[in-house]
Amino acid sequence: MRPFDCIVNGDATPFELNGGGRFTLSRQDFVPAYVKAFEEGVLHERAQQAIEALRSCRVCPRDCEIDRFNNKIGVCKSGRLARVASAFPHFGEEDCLRGWNGSGTIFFGWCNLRCVFCQNFETSQFGEGAEVTACELAQIMLDLQRIGCHNINFVTPEHVVPRFQTMGPRALPKISRGQRLR
Repeated sequence: MRPFDCIVNGDATPFELNGGGRFTLSRQDFVPAYVKAFEEGVLHERAQQAIEALRSCRVCPRDCEIDRFNNKIGVCKSGRLARVASAFPHFGEEDCLRGWNGSGTIFFGWCNLRCVFCQNFETSQFGEGAEVTACELAQIMLDLQRIGCHNINFVTPEHVVPRFQTMGPRALPKISRGQRLR
């Protein structure tokens, strides 16, 4: 055994894998950061900051500084709202990522990367889909949860991160109860 190895359940585990217990939490003890922020009352404030940041957008590394708050268009071709091209249980990933009922995949229209090899080119570069409000996006996520998806998987999401932050305060109280948003 090396000096930095740990004994866990009778097995010698390399220290870099064990992490001294820092990476092991029971399910009962784990609280996602967004839930903690909601419970502490800071999620709403962060959501407001995210929307205000759209006034001089630097959401992605392109740093357009375009006023997306008032629907001006930058490199990502997105204004204030997110564009959803599709949302469905996706079974194309590895079993550990998709679970038994699929990964609740939400494809966003437009993208700031411009990859010529993009497998979702029609969505990322032609902007397929429809614009949705934060409430509608949260409802899409709740619908995916309702039909049994084990997780939510965002495809091409970087430019719409402020939308995620604004839906949290409205959706979180209803997620575990499966209620519809109004």
